[in-house]
Amino acid sequence: MKLSQALTALSVAWFAVLGCIQAVTLEVHEGNSTCIKAELSALFSITYNTSSSTRTVQVSLPDSATVNTGSSSCGTGGSSPWLVAVFGSGHALGLSFSTNGSLYRVANLTLQYNLSDTSVFPDANSSDVVTVTSVSVGIWAIINTTYHCVSPTPFRVGGDTVTFSIMRLQAFMPGNDLSPTESVCMADKASTTATTTTASVTTTAAPAPSPPGTPERGTYSVKNSNGTICLLAQMGLQLNVSYMSVSQNKTVQNVLNLNPNLTSSSGSCEASRATLVLTQEQSTTLNFTFTMNSTSNKYHLSEISLFANWPNMTSLFPAPFIASNTSLNYLRSTLGHSYMCNAEQTLVVIPAFSLNTFRLQVQPFGVTTNQFATAEDCQIDQDQMLIPIIVGAALAGLVLIVLVAYLIGRRRSHAGYQTI
Repeated sequence: MKLSQALTALSVAWFAVLGCIQAVTLEVHEGNSTCIKAELSALFSITYNTSSSTRTVQVSLPDSATVNTGSSSCGTGGSSPWLVAVFGSGHALGLSFSTNGSLYRVANLTLQYNLSDTSVFPDANSSDVVTVTSVSVGIWAIINTTYHCVSPTPFRVGGDTVTFSIMRLQAFMPGNDLSPTESVCMADKASTTATTTTASVTTTAAPAPSPPGTPERGTYSVKNSNGTICLLAQMGLQLNVSYMSVSQNKTVQNVLNLNPNLTSSSGSCEASRATLVLTQEQSTTLNFTFTMNSTSNKYHLSEISLFANWPNMTSLFPAPFIASNTSLNYLRSTLGHSYMCNAEQTLVVIPAFSLNTFRLQVQPFGVTTNQFATAEDCQIDQDQMLIPIIVGAALAGLVLIVLVAYLIGRRRSHAGYQTI
């Protein structure tokens, strides 16, 4: 059995356990042209309230799902392309897309469910139609290629989870069918590499290359619709990517400093979510997503995504390197403050990709007067500040002990010469 067939069989078996086997084909048309096409399976894990407790149900996207032609569009007139699938009694799944010319991504993932549907939500204490949304979910592909991901891949959407599997997807299509050239997701690449290595190749890690030096510190910002800055960041960034080299038959590590002079910034700001997208020369796109907890007024870096299409990258797959993690918990701080860390930090995204930061200061929420608010220092900086304080206190204590010992000794020596 071929490896791709084995992976597909594994995913089908996984969905069979959960009662979701079918793949659904969805297309968005404009005239006689197709601009978005998706072949996928999807499972929704939804938590809702009853009169006495909370329940979690598993709902699959049925093969009867259809494209809502009124809500779906190809993005004419400057609007974003949308694929909206409707199913059941008032349920819907929506994906919007964006592109920077070299790649496209799912910019917005929306799930709508109707709690009055008692066949799905028995004993629900509400009949509301609930809509939850997530942005920058980590589905990326190079333009004019098909995003392909066999592995089950979960995405958090509000308090619920959408898990895609056996997924082939393309937006901004130049033709009426999916491109035969594919951008393979990182989960499939990891599975294929592991299986190939076990079956036929013994790999050895190449020595880590000499670091390219400390990266230059860049200043980046995002503006909201009225033109005022809503996100500020200053940092030096260094990318560490590992991939399989066919020619060398071993794992290769590539270290790249992001050059601020060649990097543009964009993004978006919302009440509980802010996104910073850094693009360097159409070959590297780095996405940061920050999430705000409205209850505690604390925010953190919850997602990092990378698209890399470097000329010297000779990987096991012809597709570019694409990596994402949507469940991170880095750079934690409080609303009304910025986060600062002068020391070097390593933010591990996936085993094959980590990000080193230098002299970092960021504020994704509550920016006023286009300046950073009072900074909250990272633990590393606090520890480094504490060391000289401890050493200084120890030296001061030692000097005090010597001085006291000297005074006591001197007093005793004088006492031996007193007149009788």
